[in-house]
Amino acid sequence: MTAIVTSTTHNTTVNTYTKELKVRRENAGLPLRDCVRHAVDAYFKNLNGHPGEGLYALLLSEVEKPLLESVMQHTGSNQSRSAEVLGISRSTMRKKLKHYHID
Repeated sequence: MTAIVTSTTHNTTVNTYTKELKVRRENAGLPLRDCVRHAVDAYFKNLNGHPGEGLYALLLSEVEKPLLESVMQHTGSNQSRSAEVLGISRSTMRKKLKHYHID
């Protein structure tokens, strides 16, 4: 999961971008499950004592759209083939593409 915070101050944007690059470098070559684990651990660390709620929906919303976009790009926007790659039905694929406004 990647988030870049934009701000009216240049330093905040640069610092956030630098932090993002560091995280990317640290996670390069890691298995997907380890990247997810690092992202979830960071999420909990940043809660600052607040209860973490709705994590499952948050995680799905952060992962599902880029997953669909990447698979669609990989298959040349072939919805049937993309559904096969993901192991879901074509109708489910169409619903997800519509939900995320992916053409």
